[in-house]
Order: sequence, then C-alpha cells, then structure tokens
Amino acid sequence: MALKIYLAGPDVFLADARQVGEQKRAICRDFGFEGLFPLDNEEEGGPDAASIFRGNCSLMRRADAGLFNLTPFRGPSADAGTVFELGFMFASGKPVYGYTSATATYRDRVAVDCDHLVERNGQIWDRDGLAVENFGLGDNLMIARAIADSGGILTAAKEETDQSRTSLASFTAFRDCLEAMRQRVGEVGTFVVGGRTGHGR
Repeated sequence: MALKIYLAGPDVFLADARQVGEQKRAICRDFGFEGLFPLDNEEEGGPDAASIFRGNCSLMRRADAGLFNLTPFRGPSADAGTVFELGFMFASGKPVYGYTSATATYRDRVAVDCDHLVERNGQIWDRDGLAVENFGLGDNLMIARAIADSGGILTAAKEETDQSRTSLASFTAFRDCLEAMRQRVGEVGTFVVGGRTGHGR
C-alpha cells in the first residue's frame, strides 16, 4: 500500500487549483506515493470555513507524512495556513518535508520586502526597529527546524518561468523533494520520524 502524503500549500488559491492538485497527485503516483490534496475533501464538506478546517484536519490525520509548499505567499514567508498545517503534523509526530521556488534566504527576502535593513551589534533590524532573523535558513527558524527535527528536508529550486502560477506551484522543487522522500523510504520501507521509523500514527 502506498504511503500517503498530505500536499499543503498556497496552491489552493490558484485559479486552476484543482488541476494543479491533480498534477501533483499524478506526480506522487510516479514516485510511489498517494497524494492527499486539501481540495479533496470539498466534495464531502461544504465551502464554509468550519467544513474546510475539519476536512483538512481529517486528511492530515490520514496521512503518513506532510509535504509543504513553502514558496513565499503575500510576503517574504510561507502561507500562514500551510505553516499551521506543518505544525499540526509535526506535533502529531509525523515527518514533515518542504519545498520552495525561492532560493534566497529568509533574511534576504525580508530585506527586499522591507527595502531597508540595518545591522547593529551583530543584529539585523528592519525599518520599524524590529529584529530580523539571520540564521541563513530558507524561512522562519520554527518552520526550518520542525522539518529538520522530524527527519524531513527542505528543497529549493527556482522555476525557469515568468508565469506566477508555475512559480507558486513550484513543480521543480516538488519533484526534487519527492525524489528525496522516495530515497529515504527505500532505505527503511517507511518514513523516519525524528530518528524513529514508523508511519507516525
């Protein structure tokens, strides 16, 4: 039976979100996994917020691991709902993986977003006098460390396209991450969770 992967990300906001979900599920099958896309539950539930929330939580509970599109969305960091789901699965003891089409560090993206950063006494500050993380990570440390500590990895690959839809969907980094996941599963027959083997359920 194929291991189930929850496919989270801002892809759900694309105009062709269902098509993107179908593409990503098909790619998952090529790698030997079963992808669970957030919009999968909307046929059973309604379009209201409570139904969407409960449906997505149900999919995450069914999944053996999470694969999160962390491409910056409406700012220098990942989509807020995606980050919540990453934390949900991490707290459930399941491995979490991430991918992004943004190859710059979080600090460098904040610099672009804020226009002006200042360094004083080894600390980076933004124009409002607020401290900026400078750990050389791909996103906020809580996101990056959750992935690493769960046994997952974060892949980054720039999409060679001017289409915002393709850039946001991050298909190149998505495939790279699935390849890494397949290699890890191939070694032990399942996902590794924080040094332990198991499905995380």
